[in-house]
Amino acid sequence: MDGSIATKPSFPGPEVFRRRLVGLYALSVIDREGPVHGYGLSERIAQRTDGAWRPGPGSVYPSLQQLVTAGLARSQRSQRRRVYTITPRGRAFLKQLRRGGNQLRRPGLDLSPLWAEVLGTADVERYLLLRLRRTLDSLEAIVARSRETGEETEWLRSAIQTELAEAVARLGPAPGMNLGEPATGRRAIHAH
Repeated sequence: MDGSIATKPSFPGPEVFRRRLVGLYALSVIDREGPVHGYGLSERIAQRTDGAWRPGPGSVYPSLQQLVTAGLARSQRSQRRRVYTITPRGRAFLKQLRRGGNQLRRPGLDLSPLWAEVLGTADVERYLLLRLRRTLDSLEAIVARSRETGEETEWLRSAIQTELAEAVARLGPAPGMNLGEPATGRRAIHAH
């Protein structure tokens, strides 16, 4: 042993990515709805994720402070809370980000192989199938919740069915597949 002290790795961990997401989400909420405070933002995220994620003060306040440091937001005291508002620079940043987001969806630029490897697999097909399953599960949960609350989501059900039907039509039937039989997709996705 050379007597040196072991240090934490210098690469960002999952917490850094979550903080960045909290900051970007905060900026979009402020842009749409007006000023926010840290606790309210945490509650909003918990609500949007159905309680699956409620970032604590160690994620929320550093994220908000980074927005201020970058000049994307400003903070001020309002009674007992610190309230954050968006700056013109923050609005321009969001506009640019949203415009760039559309570029990520353009044909030819697919970052899925990179994400698959980051998540520990070089099998892009299996990664995409898992992502599709999670998306379908999320949409199914939204439709189920809407039934409980009485919200109108017939448009969503119709859009999901249309998208799936068009995708199946583009793919064509698998060899030996009887389209009248129920699918066993979950087993196929998780196999191997």
